[in-house]
Amino acid sequence: MNAGSARPGRGPFPAAPWSPAATRLSRRRFRTLNLSMMLPLLVAVGVFMLVRQAQTLLDVVVLGLGIVAVVVAFERWTVGEINRVALPCLLVAAAVWPYGVLAMDGDPQAAYYSLAVIGGMSVAQLPRHRAAAAVGIAAYVAAVGALGLARAADPGVDELLGNVVIPTGITVVLIGLMFPNKGFYDVMAELEEARERDAELAVVRERMRFASDLHDIQGHTLHVVKLKIALAQKLLHSDTARVEQELAEMYTLVGDTIAQTKELAYGQRKLNLSAELENARNLLEAAGMRVRVDRGAEAGAGATDLLAQVLRETTTNILRHSRATLVRIELTGHGLTVVNDGVADDTLPELRGLATLRRRVADDGGELTVRIEDGRFVTAAVFPAPAPAATPAP
Repeated sequence: MNAGSARPGRGPFPAAPWSPAATRLSRRRFRTLNLSMMLPLLVAVGVFMLVRQAQTLLDVVVLGLGIVAVVVAFERWTVGEINRVALPCLLVAAAVWPYGVLAMDGDPQAAYYSLAVIGGMSVAQLPRHRAAAAVGIAAYVAAVGALGLARAADPGVDELLGNVVIPTGITVVLIGLMFPNKGFYDVMAELEEARERDAELAVVRERMRFASDLHDIQGHTLHVVKLKIALAQKLLHSDTARVEQELAEMYTLVGDTIAQTKELAYGQRKLNLSAELENARNLLEAAGMRVRVDRGAEAGAGATDLLAQVLRETTTNILRHSRATLVRIELTGHGLTVVNDGVADDTLPELRGLATLRRRVADDGGELTVRIEDGRFVTAAVFPAPAPAATPAP
């Protein structure tokens, strides 16, 4: 999570949070998990069968091509692009299987292994006709096995099992297992899309709130200036002293409005801590997060505004950059702590908006810290406890 302020230029709005960054992150995590756990297993099984059953250099080359096809197909499957390599990988695997049945001596498990694995990954990703493709691959495995069985001099039950029943059964099982796997990935993708939509809604609400604050500042001023201009026009020739007074008041009013607008744009406007707590809860819950607010004693008057700004900045950062599911906000008589999960790694992000607030908090005698602790992102602003009132001497 980037602890910095969300200002692509110098404006107050965060960058769009509905980019596919979160979805890409989830896919990278699943891909890393699959590559680190499943790929070594698939390669190890294939190599074990090759070493156990290959008898000639040609056997090693042919069976090795099948293992290479498995690796290529699996790598593309982890990024959802197996359809790009499915056909050539299936053709290689489909050629290895009859070689194992018709040309190799001994058990043919290493020959149908690549076809069963690649077929399972490919069929589940087809947009349509998946059942027909599954039946076709299973029928091909059975037909090639039957052809090898027919060429045997005296086929028996062992040959029937080794050439037809087991290869076909394993192929069907692997294909069938990949359908629930695809359903799991589809559900995860839908959850990510829903999360992105929730984050989009939350930031749209934040923008609407900012627009409302801007309207409160400038709308009133413009209305007053309009009335004063109309009054000055009426008095232009009859009461020049009053016109000068109105112009001076308009000048002062516009200057104050410019200052307030700048404060709003740079997050320096006086804020209401109670309103910010409620707003933070609403925004985070709208983004699908669970929020727990522990509100103890009220902070001192001097610290309230800065704590409200820290809370607003932290809320924006959570919406933009984290994958949080739980946020805890704790307010005490001398500080504020916000803890959220969903930290992508243990690297502390670059501080921008919070760095500015850190200096302002320090100028007021407080301390703002940002750290990663036990897989959670912690933002804490603490002010010294007020000195106890002196007891009058008796």
